[in-house]
Amino acid sequence: LWRLGYCARLLKTNHFGTAASNTSFPAVWMLLAQHSGRIPGVFVVVKKNTFFTMPETVEDKTNPELYLPHPGVRGMTLLNREAFKRTVVVPALKVKKEIVHSVLKSLKQSVLQRPGLKRVMEDPEDEDSRFVILDPHKVPEFSLGESEQQVLRQLSVHPEVSRYHLELTYENFKSEEILRAVLPEGQEVTSGFSRVGHIAHLNLRDHQLPYRHLIGQVIMDKNPGITCVVNKTNIIDSTYRNFEMEVLAGENNLVTKVKENNIAYELDFSKVYWNPRLSTEHGRIVEQLRAGDVLFDVFAGIGPFAIPAAKRKCRVFANDLNPESYTWLLHNCKLNKVDTKVKVFNMDGRDFLRGPVREELSKELPLLKEEQKTAFHIVMNLPALAVEFLDVFRHLLVGEPCSPAGLPTVHCYGFSKHSNPARDIQERAEATLGTSLAGRCSTFLVRNVAPNKEMLCLSFQIPADVLYKRPCPDEAKPASKRLCTSQDSLEEKVLS
Repeated sequence: LWRLGYCARLLKTNHFGTAASNTSFPAVWMLLAQHSGRIPGVFVVVKKNTFFTMPETVEDKTNPELYLPHPGVRGMTLLNREAFKRTVVVPALKVKKEIVHSVLKSLKQSVLQRPGLKRVMEDPEDEDSRFVILDPHKVPEFSLGESEQQVLRQLSVHPEVSRYHLELTYENFKSEEILRAVLPEGQEVTSGFSRVGHIAHLNLRDHQLPYRHLIGQVIMDKNPGITCVVNKTNIIDSTYRNFEMEVLAGENNLVTKVKENNIAYELDFSKVYWNPRLSTEHGRIVEQLRAGDVLFDVFAGIGPFAIPAAKRKCRVFANDLNPESYTWLLHNCKLNKVDTKVKVFNMDGRDFLRGPVREELSKELPLLKEEQKTAFHIVMNLPALAVEFLDVFRHLLVGEPCSPAGLPTVHCYGFSKHSNPARDIQERAEATLGTSLAGRCSTFLVRNVAPNKEMLCLSFQIPADVLYKRPCPDEAKPASKRLCTSQDSLEEKVLS
């Protein structure tokens, strides 16, 4: 089980990173084999069905120049599409046009299968004939095997293989092939990006910056629907969780529409935080909610937790400090017709917890009966800082604790670079809460953010001894009451 889990993390790190690397699937496969000590049977099927069907794993070994742009494009910083043209010699069969379909069907294992390239070409010297282009990797010596020749004889086709001069243009090359041909040899190529509506969002490395405008144009050319390409120019702002960006190609329009888990959102990507890689995590948390539950979303953004929760008939209190996020949250609540089910706030997270959250819990929890099934969930999705906010829950409420089933469940997100990230985030949460969570929490690995950096979600019910502060035993006496009040005030100042 440990080997399987570790292998899965290796795959996730090497294949699903934000910047595409030159690591091929066979290389990842060998990496897995090295770390696991053996190749599990369940992976053998994946290897056969997926890894070896990737054309890149064979093409470069057999004929490295076949699918590469003209070598003269190396070092280009201003895109010149005409410079990518080149002519390669490939095997082809000359056949009568009326039997082309039969030949394609009979020789489907040998016919060229590369997307974007035609498999059938006209013969300029004979309008009644066509050239069927063969895969040079399957017919490396310009000669078919005996079985293929026998099939052609049955179709009355001469099995002689011709040498066809195939012209390749910019349109025929994949984005990664173009960028690999342009950037200096041996340097990492970025062809991966996050898509946010019509916007492609890149995170370019320093060595790629001189080519950034060319990279942006190539990404836009090769991905239909992308009309704007941007590059992040600094780290995410810790206050409002947005970042400065440079438009590399296309229109300077960063107001966009996205759809996540069948719910539509609109946003200004330059002013609010949105990460399409969190779609699955948003859905995972919302799936835990039932009609009638209460959700407090402390760092709500534009509503990816709040709005689907309201759609599930939950009562939602959503907050964000960023005024732009607050504005778009209101807009998206109206867009999805849940504006009457979501109370929206524009406050600091601590003020939101000590204000509307404390007020609602103080009102609701004492009325909660054993047979009632209402659950209270508090989502804290600010991975860089959320753990530091957990101290707010210490003695947030005053009075006798409610039933254990009614205690609110917190879903707190955090980053970790520790060798044991689950233990790390739990220990940090325990230190902030002032109590142990052993046996009372669960940790979910959300995604690998960067090499040796994980994003996790720690879920736990707030322990009663943390959440509640018992009232003073003798509140009837004015002196005692004044003493309690002063102690409460002093404790709140210390915690602040």
